[in-house]
Amino acid sequence: MMFALAIPIALAALAVVFLVHARAAARRRDAQTWSELVGRLEPGWGAQQLGDCLGGQDCAPEKRWERFHGARGLYAMYRNAGVMLEIAGYAARNTDSIDHALLTELRSDAMQIRVSVVLALSQYAFHEVNERICANAQCAASTYQEMILRMSQVLEVSGSRLAPAFVAAM
Repeated sequence: MMFALAIPIALAALAVVFLVHARAAARRRDAQTWSELVGRLEPGWGAQQLGDCLGGQDCAPEKRWERFHGARGLYAMYRNAGVMLEIAGYAARNTDSIDHALLTELRSDAMQIRVSVVLALSQYAFHEVNERICANAQCAASTYQEMILRMSQVLEVSGSRLAPAFVAAM
């Protein structure tokens, strides 16, 4: 009897802890400044640098993997995709002229990047570099390039004062 009563109490306590943690995280996110957000972007992973990675599809998988800078490069794209989503959220909270369809596309891009990176890295953990791993890395990189372009569009629309810092960071 006592055990049956403890389970709902424990679940309720876990739910309260989760909600308090989620609320605190949202407050921290909302309190971030523009320069803090842009400062979290890992430099050197802009559209121009990725142009080298996307070329040369006819070369060996190992060479293509090197162009992505391996797992480190994929992880940088993974992290930057999340930061760019936070930047888009910042722009949406601080301006009235955001295209919500563009924000939806950014969210979709970020999810695609993250899925492709997780697939590539999980395959890389168990196998040597091969075409399948490079295909997932290629998908992440091309979607990442599109996300950078969309992000630039969001920032142009939201006010040109935000765009220069983002462009400089990328």
